[in-house]
Amino acid sequence: MSATVLTASALLLDMDGTLVNSDAVVERCWRRWAVKHGLDPEAALKVVHGRQGYATMAVLFPDRPVEENYADNRVMLAEETADVDGVVPIGGAPAFMAAIAGLPHALVTSADSALATARMGAAALPMPAVRVTAEQVGASKPDPEGFLKGAAELGFGAADCIVFEDSEAGIAAGRAAGMRVVGVGPRAAALAPDAHVEDLTQIRVEAAGDGTIRLHISEA
Repeated sequence: MSATVLTASALLLDMDGTLVNSDAVVERCWRRWAVKHGLDPEAALKVVHGRQGYATMAVLFPDRPVEENYADNRVMLAEETADVDGVVPIGGAPAFMAAIAGLPHALVTSADSALATARMGAAALPMPAVRVTAEQVGASKPDPEGFLKGAAELGFGAADCIVFEDSEAGIAAGRAAGMRVVGVGPRAAALAPDAHVEDLTQIRVEAAGDGTIRLHISEA
């Protein structure tokens, strides 16, 4: 393993696949939806991660009216919020969240507020005071809007923020926002983030004397 040190003023954290392992729920719900709509579930699962549901549906059915996607998305969110079976923290997430508790950070997730609350609760992780959920953005990842809003709310510029992400859409959003990206987990490995870890056990957080955050990363 090689070691990398990244310095930032604030951290912007994706939820699913980054802090919380919700793959079991996501796969159950999206497999049902794909079969119902005559799609190959495996093909559908390749594009669901990181995006809001309606945006995934738009990729899979580019000619379908957006109103249908929004309607299906509401049903999907309700199903996912009610199903927390198998939702667990990503390795190292509890210690990582404890280490950054007093430092500038925000949750930036494609989940809505109810789903984010359900999954963070199921994983027994503290909900950040600053969070940007689906209701607060007009465009889903890979659009950078969510990350830019999180940075603005924390009071920092893009260059001062580091994004933690697991998905192609999320990493693209972080890059489009002009931020450095730490990729977490297997989906991120092939996407050339600035640093990559299998899970959060490979990160040590240091609060520097000048108010900055130093991330000591043992890369996979």
